[in-house]
Amino acid sequence: MTVTRIPVKGERPYDVVVGTGVLGELPSLLGEGVRTVAVVHPESLPEIARPVCGPVERAGFQVVALPVPDGERAKTAEVAAGLWSQFGRHGMTRSDAVVGVGGGATTDLAGFVAATWLRGVKVVQVPTTLLAMVDAAVGGKTGINTPEGKNLVGSFHPPAGVLCDLATLVSVPRDDYVGGLAEVIKGGFIADPAILTLIEDDPQGARTPEGRHTRELIERKIQVKADVVGADLRESGLREILNYGHTLGHAIERVEDYTIRHGEAVAIGMVFAAELSRLSGRIGADLVDRTRSILTSVGLPTAYRAEAWPALRDHMRLDKKNRGARQRFVVLDGLAEVGRLEDPPEELLEAAYAEVSR
Repeated sequence: MTVTRIPVKGERPYDVVVGTGVLGELPSLLGEGVRTVAVVHPESLPEIARPVCGPVERAGFQVVALPVPDGERAKTAEVAAGLWSQFGRHGMTRSDAVVGVGGGATTDLAGFVAATWLRGVKVVQVPTTLLAMVDAAVGGKTGINTPEGKNLVGSFHPPAGVLCDLATLVSVPRDDYVGGLAEVIKGGFIADPAILTLIEDDPQGARTPEGRHTRELIERKIQVKADVVGADLRESGLREILNYGHTLGHAIERVEDYTIRHGEAVAIGMVFAAELSRLSGRIGADLVDRTRSILTSVGLPTAYRAEAWPALRDHMRLDKKNRGARQRFVVLDGLAEVGRLEDPPEELLEAAYAEVSR
């Protein structure tokens, strides 16, 4: 299979490499001068770290495999502190490197500890889930969670490269794979409508890594994110569009204590954002209907509990897009046309949520 290289521009440019058998490129991404390589991976999946550790060891690097808890349980200050201690015990210097292997939570954590150890060491991301490939591992945004909310502590730290080996997707559980589709679909609504057309053409195929359009969907979504983060690394403006559906989505994750998949929460959040766009007079009902239709066609949820609104509202007030007391929402002004809605009246938010909780 051919290899696709998607460049991410900016102050520290790098490539996202998509294909099969791309892990052989890892030693060259680590570069000269690196002695110790810390491979951070989920503790329940040591087998996904082996194909990464092998080429690195054969290239002469000292490899330290560091397992962390699965999923969002890894993204805590306690786990990060444990990794920093491990780095110290293994004598990692500023010229050494971290490799994050796994899903989005693992790559978020690996990027964060790399950004903060000795004020920044090299990191290479090896995402092994759809969500991580098309979103979390690309863009240099790293972070951990706190009891108050998701990703409230973090840093912008671009990787030296991202290696997306499509063969790893075959072993991803179906529900997890479908969850990752939410971020792909988001890319269609905010920037590349061809993504939506491809899914509508074969929704059942979109649910599997063997689908007719799988590779094109992955590459298109990575390109969307590469274009955005290359122009705005630090989320000073344009990059905020990537948060479409995430204001309510992150709040749902917090209410569910991170037991709901990120993509499932974002899918519901996109319906909320679409309804908010419609009720504020920015889009018509047809685009809201299309949002629900596409999400439903691949098996993603589009509704949430009515009684959860007060708790969700509290968590939304701590969203990282807010500025002081002013709340900001990413909305649609049309298909692939993104706008901002600042300080909407409470009754508008309640009306949009009522549509989600019907």
